[in-house]
Amino acid sequence: MGTGANEAPGPDNRTRIPQSVPRGDGPQAPPHELGGPWTLKATPENRTFYNFTFSKDGPEMTPWAMERFKQAKASNTGAYSLETTNDPVLRNCSPPGTPRVYFHPYPFEFIPTVKGMLMIYEYDHTIRRIYTDGRPLPEDPDLTWMGTSVGHWENDHVFVVETVGLNEKTWADRAGHPHSDQLRVTERFNRIDKDNLKINFIMTDPKAYVRPWLSADFYAVHRSDWELGEISCSGDYLDFSKFER
Repeated sequence: MGTGANEAPGPDNRTRIPQSVPRGDGPQAPPHELGGPWTLKATPENRTFYNFTFSKDGPEMTPWAMERFKQAKASNTGAYSLETTNDPVLRNCSPPGTPRVYFHPYPFEFIPTVKGMLMIYEYDHTIRRIYTDGRPLPEDPDLTWMGTSVGHWENDHVFVVETVGLNEKTWADRAGHPHSDQLRVTERFNRIDKDNLKINFIMTDPKAYVRPWLSADFYAVHRSDWELGEISCSGDYLDFSKFER
């Protein structure tokens, strides 16, 4: 049940002592295999923000985005409670969207298919379909919560994903940074060894950001003894107050 009988990655487990940055000197993973489950972990470099935003300083925003950001009532700083926040996920159970989905304290995994890769997140059974059959990104995509994604293997251990077609109903992170429907998200998954995944994000949005927003280095640890469980936004066991800081 959940993520395994030995250790569950619930909110209480997410305030971890920062670990050293993985060096990639462990056993090598098989080529073109991401698998999972994976769960994000803190490092000395990102421990102050890794569970709610992508970088220490945030993006350089346009006036359009600044106005929206001023209206955000994010709960992660403690300034707003679960009753007073206007975070669309916490208030409405809205899908988290890409890339904000990574700031929910639950694991994710990759499942290869004939035409692509499925990304399955334990939080609210969120699923992304990443096409790897050579198709280009659509020029006029339908706007959805998680977007339309295509991916390719840069080499044996680096998988690159591009996503467009994201609606404006989501925040880019838990801090309330907005984005427009022009957002393009680039994710670079580098399996540096069997048990460690390095992840980098680039958010490009000319309407919201003056220049592309580059993330810090994020790391996820492989949890081969875990299985994804059922975490629903509407479930009474999902107590966000346990990790609101």
